[in-house]
Amino acid sequence: MKISSIVEQKKYSVSFEVFPPKTEDTRESVTKAAREIAALGPVFMSVTYGAGGGTSEYTAEIAHDLQANMGVPMMAHLTCITSTRDRIQEQLRLLKSKGVENILALRGDIPEGFELKEQNYHHAIELVRDIKAFDPDFCVAGACYPDTHPEAPSQKEDILHLKEKVDAGMDFLITQMFFDNPVFYSYMYKLREAGIKVPVHPGIMPIVNAKQMKRTLKLSGTTLPERFRRILDAFGETPDAMRQAGIAYATDQIIDLFANGFHTVHVYSMNNPVVAKAILDNLSELLK
Repeated sequence: MKISSIVEQKKYSVSFEVFPPKTEDTRESVTKAAREIAALGPVFMSVTYGAGGGTSEYTAEIAHDLQANMGVPMMAHLTCITSTRDRIQEQLRLLKSKGVENILALRGDIPEGFELKEQNYHHAIELVRDIKAFDPDFCVAGACYPDTHPEAPSQKEDILHLKEKVDAGMDFLITQMFFDNPVFYSYMYKLREAGIKVPVHPGIMPIVNAKQMKRTLKLSGTTLPERFRRILDAFGETPDAMRQAGIAYATDQIIDLFANGFHTVHVYSMNNPVVAKAILDNLSELLK
């Protein structure tokens, strides 16, 4: 059930990202939300991996549950920045034992005050190489940034490093969220010009409240087009209206992406089955 092969069989498709519980007391509610999203029939789902690997067992557990019991192909995130090579090997054995053969390989965020010098891993490319050395049959995806990685000195250098990661064995890419499709189309032109030929799945986040938007911008460095700023100004203080407007905006982005030749879109669901269902309902005729 390699994602790189599955998506090729679909004219248009939507996948969803979910996150595992941070603590045991939220395990039941998070699992329930993830199962409700899986029941919607996405082409695949991904499960994030907590900072420092703190939720790694939950990641493998949820990925296995949704794949084995809900029939949804799964991709597990794997970050390496605070991990040893032994720990990564342990995680790879765990995922393989759970039947998960798709991995999103990430460096991960650097914790404040963290010292990189003594670490086994400094960049995602090292993780990609280790995954492929462990088992070349793993389907490995990577992240890319239409608005440029916040730590990169320039977009050109960011794309050069991305090319190195792809050449190390990545099968496809998923973008960080963006809110301005022309920015993404320009980015795609630059990727192809740089020789990056693997499929790229656009990443879309439906923004359903103003506080979520502020957190998103702070964490991702993503730019916000004036069109969306006007939506926030008009509806940000009215929760129901903002939810509807945010879903409509994300739907419009996805329709435009489909119309411009992108066949699979990855939606950052924030574990919200209501939002996930609304997106799919809005696309029902396109996804037949």
